[in-house]
Amino acid sequence: MRRTTITIPRELVEELLKVTQAKNKTQAVISAIEQEIRRRKLERIKSMAGRMDFELEAEELRHENERSR
Repeated sequence: MRRTTITIPRELVEELLKVTQAKNKTQAVISAIEQEIRRRKLERIKSMAGRMDFELEAEELRHENERSR
């Protein structure tokens, strides 16, 4: 892991500690960063809805692995 020095307003850190219920500031910040990354990835996936074409139907995809055994 790498150390990084950042300046965050005290009020934000205190609120972050409350909402994340983290034991310390490091855990709270890591949790917040992970949640933001997850949220943005989900937004990106949602934005692709209806833009992808699939040749197989969902039912075929579900049973494909069973057939190859």
